[in-house]
Formats: sequence, structure tokens, C-alpha cells
Amino acid sequence: MSIRLRLALLFSVILALTLVVSGGLLYVSVSQLTIGVHRDTLEENHQAITSSRGFELDKLEMPRGKPSSPELLAQTRSLDGSVVDASDNLGEVELPLSDEQLAKVLDGEETTQTFTIGGDRFLVYSERVYERGQTIGVLQVARSLAETDRTMATLRNSLLVGIVAVTLAAFGLGWVLAGTALRPIDRIGQAARRIGDARDFRRRIDDSGPNDEIGRLAHTINGMLFELEAAHNQTERALVAQRRFVADASHELRTPLTTIRGNLDLLQRDPPIPPEEQAAVLVDVISETERLIRLANDLLTLERADAAWPLPAEPTPIRPVIDEVVRQARALDPDREIVVDEIPDVSVSANRDAIKQTLLILLDNAIKHTPTGTPVAVGANANPAEASVSVRDRGQGIPTEAEQHLFERFYRGEDQRSGAGVGLGLAIARALVESQRGRITVESQPERGSTFTVTFARSQATAP
Repeated sequence: MSIRLRLALLFSVILALTLVVSGGLLYVSVSQLTIGVHRDTLEENHQAITSSRGFELDKLEMPRGKPSSPELLAQTRSLDGSVVDASDNLGEVELPLSDEQLAKVLDGEETTQTFTIGGDRFLVYSERVYERGQTIGVLQVARSLAETDRTMATLRNSLLVGIVAVTLAAFGLGWVLAGTALRPIDRIGQAARRIGDARDFRRRIDDSGPNDEIGRLAHTINGMLFELEAAHNQTERALVAQRRFVADASHELRTPLTTIRGNLDLLQRDPPIPPEEQAAVLVDVISETERLIRLANDLLTLERADAAWPLPAEPTPIRPVIDEVVRQARALDPDREIVVDEIPDVSVSANRDAIKQTLLILLDNAIKHTPTGTPVAVGANANPAEASVSVRDRGQGIPTEAEQHLFERFYRGEDQRSGAGVGLGLAIARALVESQRGRITVESQPERGSTFTVTFARSQATAP
């Protein structure tokens, strides 16, 4: 059952119940009002009969000049309840009066009841009769309710027909109104279905209407589409990066493996190659093996970052770490000048090995992208809450379109694809920094170089 049909039925049922209750109250009110009018008329007839000259219980005479007299039935009873006299139009019929009602009438009460003659209802009014201040009997007057019953039946049938007609009309009107109210929702559903079928998450739902429930629904769906678009784009970029990584990794792995295989073939040659050539072959095998180990270590580091392996944080002085990293970098490239600025004597709350590995990655990148003979600089700054270490190079800078992808895994600029590495260094650096609740940023200017900065919270404890 559709929402539209449920709304139309609910509207019709509520209206029908309202009409039934209202019609019932109207019917009961009219019925009671009509009976009350008949009772008042019978009371007037009772007074007219008893006040007429010469009234006696055994000589009942109907008052003259009353248009209603032919419809009026009358009967007198003695104190013991026996019938004394009756009007001619009663014939053999006796107006009812039980012993209990007789006792009430004799005590001064007035009673009213209905009875049926020939299928027609009659209303009977009973009241005692006085003579010289003494109760001498009971006078009963009655009037037919046939016309009233026909009128009430007509009213009842009219109410039933009206309720059914109004309910059907209300159902049709509710169907139209529900369709009008639900049409924007249907339009939103169709638009969302088209977007899903086309897998075009750039499209949006039109939410130019009022800011009601439907407008908020469209706004919410647009927000979901925005998130889906972002996730889809991120997935696409990840797939592109992975395909690039597969190509780079295949090249990086194929080269050392081919070299190792060729060198092993040389070692298996018969007759064997000279000893000095064997030594050179072993050096090549060891170098290429170390290259494979570095690649495996990089991938393992990223896998641990994805798994959120905890790194113990402790108060770590930054000056000794920078001195050690600079010393190792100078050993890797003795001809490279590395300038160290003034380093404040502060400690950060981080893992010492993670800081060291991050700075080594940044220094290695700076050395690779700085022309020979141009120095690389390392500096540090601190404030009461944080301390940062920066590495500056004097290279060509980073293109604007590459900055947003710089820390993505497997990403390398087009001008670096022929170089060593597979683009994991900066991704590892960011993973290590963020696992320590730090942040890494970059500022670059074309032809003037780039500055990478890592920032950690300062430690309030004393460094070991």
C-alpha cells in the first residue's frame, strides 16, 4: 500500500468518524428535543382537561376547539389504578401504567413513557387529579409519535447518506492532496534514481523550494551526494595512484631482481670469473638487495600506520635528534653542505625514532631536489605550546597542481618518475607525524625551493 493511499484512507477515516459522532449527537439531540416538545404539549392538554368545567373521572370529555384533540388519547384511573373512563378514540386499548409508576404519580411525580399500538409509538403522560385539595385519581393523556418517527427516520437516512457521500468525496480530495504533497518526494526519488543509474555524483537534487521537510530532505540528499562524490573521487585517485605504483614498483623491483639474477649467472659461470670480478658482482648483489629491503621496509611502515600501531611517546629533546639526523645525512652525501640554524633547547611529546625517520626522509628529499653545491638548511622554532622543525631546500619548487597530491602514497611528479624511489617517503612522513598527533606542512615557491615543517606538542615533563 502506497503512502498516498494510506494518507487518503487516514484522512477519510478521520473525517468519517467525526461525521458519525457529530451526526449521532445531532440525531440524539433532535430526538430528545422533539420528545420534550410532545411532553410539554401533553402537559398542556392535561391541564386543559382537568381545568375544564364539570370535569369528573367517570365522565371524561375532551376539550373543544383544540386542533390536536382528534390525535389526543385520554384515560382516567382511580386511586387503586383501575381504569375509570377513556376517550372514544382509545377503543379497547388501555394506556399503560405500572404499579410503581402509579405510586410515583400519587406521590406527586409526573411520569412519561412510550408504548406501541398497531406498529405506531405513542407517548403517555400521567399526572394525578385534585378535587378540593384531595387526590381523587390519575389522568393519562397520550399522543402518537408516528409523524415524529418518520421525520427522525428521514433525518437518520439523510445523515447516513450524507456521511457516505462526504467520506467518498473526502477520499477523492485526500487522494489529490496527498499526490500533490508527495509529488516533490517522488521527483526527488526519480532524480536520485537517475543519478544512481548514471553514477554521476556531480549532479544534485533541485532544492530551490521552501525550507520545509521536503526541502531539508533534498538538502540532506545533496550532502550525501557531495560526500559520495568526494569518496568516489578519492577512490578514483587511489586507483590511479595504485596503478602508478604497480607500474613504478614493477620497474623498481624488476631492475634489482634482473641485476641480481644476472650477477648470480656470472658467479655460476664455468670457468669462473676472476676473483676481482666476483667481488664486484657481490657488491652489486648486496646493493640491490638492500634496495629491495628499503622498499619492503617502506611498505611495512605504511601498513603499520594504517593499522594504527601504537608508538610510545615520551619527552624527546629535538636538538640531539636534529644533530644525529644531520650527521647521518652528511655521511650519505659528504659533498653536500647542510646548514643548521639555532635550535632551541626544548622537548616534544613524541616518539624519538619516528621523529628521526621523518627528518631523514625530509632531508633526503631536500638533498635530491637541491642542485649540487647549494646548501640545505635545518631550523627549529618553539612557542609555549608547540615546537616545530623545518627543512629548507633551494630546488625548483613544487608545481601548484602537485601540492595537493604531495603526501599521497605512490605519488611522484612527472619530472621525478625516472628517478629513484616509488613516492612513499612523504606518505610515510605524514603517517608518522600524524600518528604522534603532530602535523606536517609545506610551503613552496617556484625557482626558490620548498620548506617542509613538522610540528609537535611540547612536553612539560623533563626529558630523560
